[in-house]
Amino acid sequence: MDWKPLRKFVPGNAARRIPAGNPACPLNGHDVFRALAPRKVIVMACNIRIPSVIPGIMRAAEELGAVVAFELAKSEGDLAGGYTGMTPEIFASTIFDCAKRTGFSLPFLIHGDHITVKNTSEKEVEGSRALIAAEIEAGYTCFAIDASFNPIPDNARIVADLSRPITERGLGLEVEVGEIKAAGSEGALSTVEEAVELMERLADGKVPADLLAINNGSKHGNYLDGEQISLDLDRTGQIYEAVYGRFGVSIAQHGITGTPLHLVGRFADYGIRKGNVGTQWQNVAHAGLPPALMGKMRDWAKAAGKDIKFATKQFKPEIDSIPAEFARKIEEGARREALELLRAFRAEGTAKAVADHLSVRS
Repeated sequence: MDWKPLRKFVPGNAARRIPAGNPACPLNGHDVFRALAPRKVIVMACNIRIPSVIPGIMRAAEELGAVVAFELAKSEGDLAGGYTGMTPEIFASTIFDCAKRTGFSLPFLIHGDHITVKNTSEKEVEGSRALIAAEIEAGYTCFAIDASFNPIPDNARIVADLSRPITERGLGLEVEVGEIKAAGSEGALSTVEEAVELMERLADGKVPADLLAINNGSKHGNYLDGEQISLDLDRTGQIYEAVYGRFGVSIAQHGITGTPLHLVGRFADYGIRKGNVGTQWQNVAHAGLPPALMGKMRDWAKAAGKDIKFATKQFKPEIDSIPAEFARKIEEGARREALELLRAFRAEGTAKAVADHLSVRS
């Protein structure tokens, strides 16, 4: 299928960043999630800590005609590069470079994941405001403002404030209720009442969210040895039923790494339309990096007393310049992994579904 006609739907902030002759087609998250909301499908959102996996994900998406999102959380890629060494500008440019090299013309999203606001201080709020501005400038097309650390009235107020430049441009918006914990820690599940209260407050403030992330028992990162995977899909479905009809909001699922595919395959039945996969791509990249480099990264992490993910920025020049044979291994590993996940997400053909929706709208 020729995707060129979709380029007229690329938001202006992204269109300005695409180099001449580059086939990249980053669509508006608002358009994509509204188009797919009635369908029991999931957009795979990939947190890209190590760029070597991007070509493989793009090839898998091309094979299946599936819309995917490429994203970084605030901790992964802030104005100082987070723990990946990628600022918003570097991240978006990296995606465009990969699209050029692979000839990737399928529609996709660039998502600002977990733009966290952990308290109500001016420093915290203004830091996230500056990050949103940088992400818009870099060409991001949808954003997740996560103020779930705060009481719901503060959560709604912060989101309404920070989302203005996003909603003014009609770009995609994800919000969150119920903090999603890291693997190895516990948190209370989001309730229907909490979800409805947040959405009511946002609706009162005329904030048009597309997605609601909830705590349904998922965890960020690799599950610890012996730690059980416990997702409350019934609660997820109850929240979806309460918010979709009234507010047009679907569910965003975080923390999918390590979840069995047979369980992932059920997610779409419970209103989940976006599924975040992050650590899994890091695992794929680590499996394909030169052993000597991985050894140095592990030694650094052990000496620093930190998770291995924090070694990414420290060794970024070496990671980005690995020999071609290792890059090919990572690309193929990512392609295989992405094909499995995209099929479990029922994402095959979602690019055409979005194209059909937009053609009717135009």
